Amino acid sequence: MKTDVLIVGGGPSGAAASLFLTTQGIRTTIVEAERFPRYHIGESMTGMAGQVLRDFGLEAEMMRRQYPVKYGVNVYGHSKTGNWFVPVQGRDQEGKLFDLETWQVRRSGFDQLMLDTAVDRGANLVHGKATFPILQDGTVKGAKVQARDGGELTIESELTLDCSGQATWLANSGGVTGPKYLGAYDKQIAIFSQVRGAIREQGATRDQCKDNTLIFYQQKYHWAWSIPIDSEVVSVGVVVPSAYFQGKKESKRDFLLRELQELHPELARRLPVIELVEDVHVIPNYSYQVKNFCGKGFICLGDAHRFVDPIFSFGLSTALREAQFATPAMLSYLEGKGRDEANPFAAYQLFCEKGLDVLEDMLDTFWEHPFAFSVCVHDRYRELLTDVFAGRVYEHENQPSVAINDFRRLLGREGERERSYLSGDLYSIPIGSRYHPERAPLWELNSRVETQSAAVNA
Repeated sequence: MKTDVLIVGGGPSGAAASLFLTTQGIRTTIVEAERFPRYHIGESMTGMAGQVLRDFGLEAEMMRRQYPVKYGVNVYGHSKTGNWFVPVQGRDQEGKLFDLETWQVRRSGFDQLMLDTAVDRGANLVHGKATFPILQDGTVKGAKVQARDGGELTIESELTLDCSGQATWLANSGGVTGPKYLGAYDKQIAIFSQVRGAIREQGATRDQCKDNTLIFYQQKYHWAWSIPIDSEVVSVGVVVPSAYFQGKKESKRDFLLRELQELHPELARRLPVIELVEDVHVIPNYSYQVKNFCGKGFICLGDAHRFVDPIFSFGLSTALREAQFATPAMLSYLEGKGRDEANPFAAYQLFCEKGLDVLEDMLDTFWEHPFAFSVCVHDRYRELLTDVFAGRVYEHENQPSVAINDFRRLLGREGERERSYLSGDLYSIPIGSRYHPERAPLWELNSRVETQSAAVNA
């Protein structure tokens, strides 16, 4: 089987990439191993993620399905000065902020909507699991696929996109991307489910909207979320240090139920009775970064190359926007440009790294300096941080802003430890609280497997 672009993974990043490409007349084939609809975490959208859906012409469908409308994020600390609200806002052509809305989604239905829309608009869907990338003279030229019916397929393509999310298919294949680094947040564990009957806000102002995202801060690396996903059900979860969870010696269900009552009084007030409507799930070791996630014949999008922290729900925004920004580079490559370069997508790779570094520096400041962060959100840099919360981290004419540069100074990321991008590597040197430098050599050693043992030569 041949296609212009092979997309491994039919989630939001894969479906979005297909939608952007098919609009330009490009043939795409999506390989998806799971059966949709499926359960998935990450239900909240930034304002910019919502804008991508509007660009796809899906606003009316989102409203028809009655997805909860999100006006912002409410964060609850342990005092009134520790409570704050960040609205969802856009910027007009003159650069002025204006109120905007986005959505909360039940991912099972939303992911199905995105995949169905991609297929309806021309994508070819293959039910199966991509096993090994096909390599030809150092260029990825497709993949071997284990079909759901048990057969094996060879799908040849001019370009292969890894949209496999946290499975990081190419990084785990060995010898295609660079190493995959784990970071300090990997000492965390997320435990979550869905509940019915939570009490919601009933105010008339945007900060009192019943369908806003709620964050409850207990202490460093110990927090909870509440995200409405329909008129009755709310996604809830807690993120804690792994050692704390292990020390409690409770089942994941008992741990979650107790934490929902003890973590924060505002959270307990909203859950007088806890009725779980979904199994309790766990995600450990969620922070990572893949080096050299673009190269000859391939690009990794979204979670397939980097995930920082689930707080404030940037996952969907990253998935959708990276697919959008990659489209011009993909079209250029398909036209034959840059095929002889060591990394035809070097400019795009650097573009993504710089954007996600802005996000990482904001999140690290939230964790390392919560009081200073709340002051900046409330007063000093309210508009600039509203941009980041809206997902405007890739707008490099405005980023890093004065706020982000001040955060970097506060974090000690200046002088010799400033953000740097190696001209030959085009990679963000990981200096944040996530990075364990002692792990990199081990990963490098384990990844030096002969290419032929990890890939099938065409």
